[in-house]
Amino acid sequence: MPGATPISVDDLHFDRRNPRLFLDRDVKEPELISLLWRDFAVDEVALSIASNGYFEHEPVFAAREDGRYVVVEGNRRLAAVRLLLDEDLRESVGATDLPEIDSDLRRQLTSLPVIVAAREDIWQYIGFKHVNGPQPWQSYAKAQYVAWVHNELGQPLEEIAQRIGDRHATVRRLYRGLMVLQQAERSGRFDLDDRWKKHFSFSHLYTGLDYHNIQELLGIDNETSFRPNPVPQRRLEALGDLCLWLYGRKSTDTRPLVQSQNPDLRRLETAIGNKNGLVALRRGLPLDVVVEISIGDEELFKGYLLEARQQLQHARGKQLTGDSGDNDTKRIADQILELAERLVLEMEDRRREERAKRRSGRSKK
Repeated sequence: MPGATPISVDDLHFDRRNPRLFLDRDVKEPELISLLWRDFAVDEVALSIASNGYFEHEPVFAAREDGRYVVVEGNRRLAAVRLLLDEDLRESVGATDLPEIDSDLRRQLTSLPVIVAAREDIWQYIGFKHVNGPQPWQSYAKAQYVAWVHNELGQPLEEIAQRIGDRHATVRRLYRGLMVLQQAERSGRFDLDDRWKKHFSFSHLYTGLDYHNIQELLGIDNETSFRPNPVPQRRLEALGDLCLWLYGRKSTDTRPLVQSQNPDLRRLETAIGNKNGLVALRRGLPLDVVVEISIGDEELFKGYLLEARQQLQHARGKQLTGDSGDNDTKRIADQILELAERLVLEMEDRRREERAKRRSGRSKK
């Protein structure tokens, strides 16, 4: 890889293909800097440069494209430098709390150390740093980068994983998640911009695609689904349902069922794997209700008893130090005892009735 070359800041351009920026349209540079300032903690970088200067051992990487130097690694640093040098730009993006810099630092920042290299020659470095390394991007940006390296540069997923030190199949899972998401968008079953929450929890999808019941719902598996358009045509409606349950829909005021990955994603998977649960999901019932329908009264009853026993064991363990001797705790314990005795009597009555029915049935034969 070539060494760094000083290049004027005015000759460096932001990378509009950066996977973190979610850019689906052409934006002018001030708007792009404003986006970086608002969402990517450029203030931290700018304050560090204002206090310590620009570290020469951290060059930016730029590709020569269409006659311009496009910064493919170091867009936050470029934004920070532009803001420190331009008072009008600070005003326009609301970065008015950045300090004024002295003439020596201003002179230093007029050019930056740049390593000029084609994108395809540095994907391993960027992939290690931001996909599996010390400065990770969010999962959606990681997936977009992996997909670019695989689909456009033709690198096998196994090769990408090996080059960036991925030992947990993260590369494959990210890639499959993005391919499923893009298929949902192309088919009109999902609109990323119409999701309920501003934050996009991409991990809900790519993690859920590992679960058996969700794979069954979508008609995918762990052998053939790591490719574009992995969901069969006949399952696209189910894919739309899944995206709705994961992310909701703002235009119809539909909240997502999965509020947090743990435990909601597993609860959703449990419901999907049950016929009654799936019907309840499609009717728009709350996840708590759907899970109860999926589990069934028999398992719920047993679970409640086990939970009650566990809590009583905990209470008994704290009785010596936790019972202050007041009447409230004794009254609660008496109520629990009364409820337990009633429950046992009702269970015994039912068993007697069932035995009587069986005897009556045998005598009629």
